[in-house]
Amino acid sequence: MSFLFRLAARSAWNRRYTLGLMLLAIALSSAMLLGIERVRHEVRDSFSQSVSGTDLVVGARTSPVQLMLYAIFRIGGATNNMGWDSAQKLAKNPAVAWTIPLSLGDSHRGFPVLATNGDYFKHFHYGDGQPLQLGEGRVFGSVFETVLGAEVAQRLHYKLGDRIVLSHGMGSLHLTDHADKPFTVTGILARTGTPVDRTVHIGLDAMEAIHLDWEGGAPLPGVHIPAEFVKKFNLTPTSITAVLVGLKSRARVFALQREIASGQGYKEPLMAVLPGVALDELWQVVGIGENALLVVSGMVVIVGLAGLVSAILASLGERRRELAVLRSVGARPGDVFLLLALEGLAVMLAGVVLGAVLLTLALFALGPFLSAQFGVTLHPALPAAGELQLLGWTVLAGFVASLLPGLRAYRLSLADGLTPRI
Repeated sequence: MSFLFRLAARSAWNRRYTLGLMLLAIALSSAMLLGIERVRHEVRDSFSQSVSGTDLVVGARTSPVQLMLYAIFRIGGATNNMGWDSAQKLAKNPAVAWTIPLSLGDSHRGFPVLATNGDYFKHFHYGDGQPLQLGEGRVFGSVFETVLGAEVAQRLHYKLGDRIVLSHGMGSLHLTDHADKPFTVTGILARTGTPVDRTVHIGLDAMEAIHLDWEGGAPLPGVHIPAEFVKKFNLTPTSITAVLVGLKSRARVFALQREIASGQGYKEPLMAVLPGVALDELWQVVGIGENALLVVSGMVVIVGLAGLVSAILASLGERRRELAVLRSVGARPGDVFLLLALEGLAVMLAGVVLGAVLLTLALFALGPFLSAQFGVTLHPALPAAGELQLLGWTVLAGFVASLLPGLRAYRLSLADGLTPRI
């Protein structure tokens, strides 16, 4: 048996270029499979970690999913706002450590505009408790200053000192511009991989300032308040979209949630949702993307296995005489079958290992670029338990697939292999 293995090894060396190409194809398929699996998990983690460290999201009574969509993901709009008095009352609750008021409704070239205050940059966290960081400049300090998300600045080619004009309403078509009150870019946030990257940030007072001469969603006829005079008016908001709440003790979260739901002391009906619970519910709605990536992963495996089987079957025609010689020196049909199956298993194992190495090297080289350009953070690391299990099933599938060429080799007769073809 050892003699047969030495012969098989020498045969493999003589076919090293063909086997090398086969090995490279398996390695690339394995690397793509692992890469898709990591991207799939990263997308889900990024989705679930769009907000971190926030105990409650409070807004006008609606569905939890809708509240999360417009408060965290800036998708859609609130059917009702909550009063500023209610937000102030909530901030003064003894159980509350901090609050972040959010006001939405305007946009800039398709990107949502979020009005907030300085607490947003102090207390808003994402991912594993990561704070917002300024890539350039500073936060807004006066009324008509703005801080851009990384994607907004990149796609629209903005830099510090540029002046931008906001539009009334969400979307990108047929909107009325606040052209008389432009904003100056004072800061650009570092990329986070969250909806923050696609947001234009202004102050709450700025949101009030650009709507001083508006009513009912339209400019007041014959009324115009120049930008230099807006500070003469009271710019305290009367209503906002939602409030992010951080508690002094998380043990109080359910008690405060019930208190808000009961409406004790609030002028309008409010609701408070736990971000983690609402995000899980929201993922069930938008998780079709994860299923699509799973299908792509399966197709990658199938293509890789098909390539393996095709390559081995194609090489059998060239190896018929070699296999016949092995039979003539004492190899049984079962030995030939075993050698072909083990060859497929060896190529599959080597390809999977090489694929994992290639992915690791690619992440070392391209990881910072992917994070900066797309907000997808992929760290070079050893395969996780789930990935090892996936690779194990892939190797097993490759071994089973290689049984087909082994079965065909088993059926080749000695006479067929030694008889020249005319």
